[in-house]
Amino acid sequence: MRIRLLGTGTPTPSLRRACSGYIVEIGADVIVFDHGFGAHQRMMELGVPATRVTHAFFSHVHYDHCGDYPRLVLTRWDQGAGKVPELKVFGPPPLKRMSAQLFERDGVFGPDLISRTEHDCSLGIYQARGGILPRRPPVPDVTELRSGDEVKGDGWTVTTASVVHFQPFLTCYGFRLDSPAGSFVYSGDTGVSGGMRKLARDCDVLVHMCHYLSGTELNEAFKESCTGHMELAALAQETQAKSVVITHVTEQFDKPGVRERAIAEMSTVYKGSIYFGEDKMEIPLGAPAPAKLM
Repeated sequence: MRIRLLGTGTPTPSLRRACSGYIVEIGADVIVFDHGFGAHQRMMELGVPATRVTHAFFSHVHYDHCGDYPRLVLTRWDQGAGKVPELKVFGPPPLKRMSAQLFERDGVFGPDLISRTEHDCSLGIYQARGGILPRRPPVPDVTELRSGDEVKGDGWTVTTASVVHFQPFLTCYGFRLDSPAGSFVYSGDTGVSGGMRKLARDCDVLVHMCHYLSGTELNEAFKESCTGHMELAALAQETQAKSVVITHVTEQFDKPGVRERAIAEMSTVYKGSIYFGEDKMEIPLGAPAPAKLM
């Protein structure tokens, strides 16, 4: 099982941090968890083409978590030339309606897809790539999940749990992937919640929103919907997560010295491994080990 971070930022534009996106490779499956703006570019930089992605899980439909969803579906479909199965997509409502409004004939990309499936120029390109006519449009296999649902793959299971973020306007989930190789937990966006306590229990890697320095929250709704660094440390210690990854990083503490102080303060509470997430970082399942001194 290989875990890499695609985007570790927020909606704030950044050349250094793309919006939320994470990728787990296990066996023949390549699974993305969220795919916000810029995450797709990071995936390409890691050498993972869209055609290799088999499953996509979305925590919620804030644009910084799903903005590159159309790019993933369309690139995968176009470059796959009819030789890859439809992408399996999972997440909260209204993911089915969103997908229909994007990819159906009268959807946002309808004119594009009609031209690519009916114009002779596009059909010639499709055949040159090994496609066999007729060329059909993409129809991602979308499943809307409820809290507690499980999705089973080839040697892995993803469990869904509700988390606290912008309700009642959005349905928001966290996810846990279990396999013989280990366990990966992703919070989506959330404050400290019962759902995350259940998902994170004894996991190998906990990738969790860490949006601000504790004590600086803007109001009570902000504190309820987002997690501060000391609240994350307490959650990781309570659940006995072996490693915790700080992500959804704001410019507030993404500065030399401030980052180190946040980690030092978290270490007074949490005794596992702490990673300050960066785009394209790989997270080991086991404890980090120093390299040999040469």
